[in-house]
Amino acid sequence: MVDSKADLSNYTSRAGGAALGARLRRLSERIDREVAQFYAELGVEFEQRWYGTLNLLDQFDSLTVGELSEALGIRHVSVSQTRDSLHRAGLVETTVDPEDARRRMLSLSRKGRALVNRLKPAWAALSAAAEALDGEAGGVVKMLDRLERALEKRSVCDRAKLFKRAD
Repeated sequence: MVDSKADLSNYTSRAGGAALGARLRRLSERIDREVAQFYAELGVEFEQRWYGTLNLLDQFDSLTVGELSEALGIRHVSVSQTRDSLHRAGLVETTVDPEDARRRMLSLSRKGRALVNRLKPAWAALSAAAEALDGEAGGVVKMLDRLERALEKRSVCDRAKLFKRAD
């Protein structure tokens, strides 16, 4: 038992690896909040979760939700939710894939293309800031790459089973 509630302020630091997910979420939320502030100061209504999809559509003209999901390394349902949000904002449009009528292709709308072109300098500034932050932090991106590869080898669940005590 902890003696003082003052110890609450550094819980995730003291918990170490057990709080890895909490720390990653906290950092992700902070980065998203700070990037949202950057966009707000530019006078742009923009959701950070749109970035990957819009950037890929700018590079490849049109992609399916499945292709976006694979490229971004996130679940199909997450990309579908982002697509719906982008549709509501008028930034993307959907067409039937000419090679397979069952598939829908996503592409930038005229409004989406204009927004992407307007944001390219901001994205370059954010990228430079992220690279500088990564350098200052000692190469976190490479460490995250190693963490992802380790999880591909064995999940947290499987790892925890190795340490679980017999009941």
